[in-house]
Amino acid sequence: MSTRSASTSPAGVLEAAALAAEHLDLLVLGAARDIHGSVAGRVHTVIDKVAGGTTVGHRIHDGIATGVYTGIGFGLRAAAKGLRRADRFGVGPDIEDSPRGRFVVSAVNGLIGDKLVAEGSPLAIEIGIRQHGRDVPLTPDGLAAAYPEASDSLVVFLHGLCETENYWDRRSRPKREDGTTTASYGARLAADEGWSPVFVRANTGLSLDESGVALSSLLSRLVESWPTEVRRIALVGHSMGALIARAACAVSLSEDEPWTEKVTDIVTLGAPHTGSPVERTIARGIRVAAHAPELVPLARIFEQRSVGVLDLHDGMPEDRAAVPNARYHLVAATLSSSPRHPLASTVGDYLVQYRSAVGLLPGGVEMFPGADVLHVPCADHFDLLNHDDVYAALRGWLARTR
Repeated sequence: MSTRSASTSPAGVLEAAALAAEHLDLLVLGAARDIHGSVAGRVHTVIDKVAGGTTVGHRIHDGIATGVYTGIGFGLRAAAKGLRRADRFGVGPDIEDSPRGRFVVSAVNGLIGDKLVAEGSPLAIEIGIRQHGRDVPLTPDGLAAAYPEASDSLVVFLHGLCETENYWDRRSRPKREDGTTTASYGARLAADEGWSPVFVRANTGLSLDESGVALSSLLSRLVESWPTEVRRIALVGHSMGALIARAACAVSLSEDEPWTEKVTDIVTLGAPHTGSPVERTIARGIRVAAHAPELVPLARIFEQRSVGVLDLHDGMPEDRAAVPNARYHLVAATLSSSPRHPLASTVGDYLVQYRSAVGLLPGGVEMFPGADVLHVPCADHFDLLNHDDVYAALRGWLARTR
């Protein structure tokens, strides 16, 4: 069995397993028990009425069901306690050691990250600059070591809900005939235009306001300790990451932070500026489920979603759209070939509708007047993470000559 140092690893695979066991007990097992009880109760009510009283079968069923669910729940809680204790002693690998482990942590944080922070869980993500799967120290020495060829132009990449910084390494679209994978936007901008790519990982389960405060503080420290004087900053956000970038700019502007003065470009890729239809569908489903006893336990599972997910219901107010001296570039994908196709206004890119991604308010009012708009046809939400058409536009928008 492998071991690790408990003092140097904040969370291991066993901590994640313990969290999974706890939620299996609280949510999945609880929902199964309640649904079972509701359905069985209806059946036994009818049988008892016909029999003129509580039947033996009813009593036996209830006794067995109670014993089974109690036993399983006890086992899950005991397993969680044992796994967490072993993790505290440093048993098992660090969950951050592999891309898959980092994906699990980011996904869990996106779903319940606010609760992890409130509980002081070691799995809770603290916003940071990432390189090779690890945080980069925001000190002059730490940044100089991580960015030996640091330039005066920073392009900051912010991932979306439940994602990690590794999502920017997604295979490019369109796929190459020889099967090769095109480098990420950051690598290409560094080679072609001399930008220094900086990748951020955030806890997307926190509210947009809280994430904005955290990102503003992070970028302030980054600029202060960067190896050279920073001349330009471009923010590139995928999905929810774009909203976090906007929230950070709003915080910085209100506090007159110097880093905002250096922001020249804000690029949003499939951002739900006016809200996500997925979150609105979940909210409507919960309201409908409230009227069906058998569905109430399932609704309780979805009610546990993070405040970060809840913030996607309506997007971000338009009064947070203006950053002086910054130009906005809005990228929207649709499964259809045209943004006017009915699919674009309903399904969009699977997760975000076209009008939301380009910031169109009711009545056709533009949230970002004068912004550049790029439509990527026949593509989905995640294709925007590495698409040749998007990169061509990015390179033009962020050209050195500007």
